[in-house]
Amino acid sequence: MAQEIERKFLVKNDDFKKESFKETKIVQGFLSTVPERTVRIRIKGDKGFITVKGIGNKSGTSRYEWEREISVEDATDLLKISEPGVIDKTRNNVKSGEHTFEVDEFYGENDGLIVAEVELGSENENFIKPNWLGEEVTGQVKYYNSMLMKNPYKNW
Repeated sequence: MAQEIERKFLVKNDDFKKESFKETKIVQGFLSTVPERTVRIRIKGDKGFITVKGIGNKSGTSRYEWEREISVEDATDLLKISEPGVIDKTRNNVKSGEHTFEVDEFYGENDGLIVAEVELGSENENFIKPNWLGEEVTGQVKYYNSMLMKNPYKNW
């Protein structure tokens, strides 16, 4: 079973942009947002994906994740039958030591929210925290994309 281990942080400023080596537009929706089996449909750049995520562990750091590439046409069709709401964001990849942070800058109803995630090999793996990294929000459900779709940042 594939395990995703990641930590999530708020971002203090846009200094990450000058360190970014890749920027990708992402649009995504959800066929299911029940915590036990979130099913995400995503168009990332010029590729489509379907992802299934399981419920997280107590800390929110680890959870089951399965992902497959699908055609953009299929992803577009599946987005049409997804739950109401859409996540619109730009992802910047930023290297920090041996790790790469994925920094998501949200638009639309989540405009103003910037979140960074780092994937790890184990829950206690050390990593270098960039100076633009803010408060840790790992495991805080309101920052999950599936929840941002239901209760957007503008409503907080």
